[in-house]
Amino acid sequence: MHHVLRADQIRPRPEYPGSSSGFARCSLVDRAAGSVHMAVRMCALAADGSVDEHVHSFEESFFVLEGSPVLVLDGRAWRLLRGACGVVPVGVRHAWLGGGGDARWIDMCSPQPRVDGAGGQDTFFLGPPPRTEPAPLDVRDPRTRNFFRLDEGQMELDRLKVGAAVDEPTVSASMATALLAYSGIAVKMLVDQRLDAQLHTMFMVEYEPGGVAHPHDHPLEESYVILEGEVEAHADGEQYTLRRGDAFWTGVGCVHAFYNRTDSRVRWLETQAPQPPARHSYRFNRDWEYLESRIEQTP
Repeated sequence: MHHVLRADQIRPRPEYPGSSSGFARCSLVDRAAGSVHMAVRMCALAADGSVDEHVHSFEESFFVLEGSPVLVLDGRAWRLLRGACGVVPVGVRHAWLGGGGDARWIDMCSPQPRVDGAGGQDTFFLGPPPRTEPAPLDVRDPRTRNFFRLDEGQMELDRLKVGAAVDEPTVSASMATALLAYSGIAVKMLVDQRLDAQLHTMFMVEYEPGGVAHPHDHPLEESYVILEGEVEAHADGEQYTLRRGDAFWTGVGCVHAFYNRTDSRVRWLETQAPQPPARHSYRFNRDWEYLESRIEQTP
């Protein structure tokens, strides 16, 4: 099972009436799309908007696309910039405030929020957002352990060949923060257990011209929001051209593949839920087709 939502179908609408101002949201992936493990939404907040302090019974992560919203997390306020991301753990109080122009971000929730309160409430409002002076996000500070920020150079392989200076304003370089590169593809993990996410992951993906992920499936769901370029996507025998602003989702067992047949790179934000197992998170068709051919050649 899979789902495609085109950019021109994404229209945020006012959300949380009575508990927010200038806040709107549009669902990209939810139960109606076929998902059972996740919800992915496009959020928009006016410069003078706010969302009251609240807690969720699900885990939530975010990635800021534009603007500089303020997230008040567990009583501390942080000014976020484009590329900032992080996780709001289950049951942790938080609120949003506008600032620095209108803001947009993508959020990801797992387990999937309940529909119309079926099975009980999952979001509980506590009161107006605290008016705390926001601090700039410093990802080197261990107290910001639930946050990260993706800077442009972190996806550039040539830049990463040079040793990082001890005073660089980034998270200390290690295998936990490494850029994974293969088959014309670069993957940068943003949200996982390192940031205290337990139920899902969020990461940035880039395909260089000619980059390819051959047909495969997973024991988990994936979502993709195209941020730059275009890519040829295959799912369940169907073919699509995904462009900037489009959203795509593949369910458990959906055989899918991606091909960058253009002369430019393509970049998207991807999420997974549940978190991948330690082994066997990918099942590539080519591997088992190879086994079949070997068996047929065996006397």
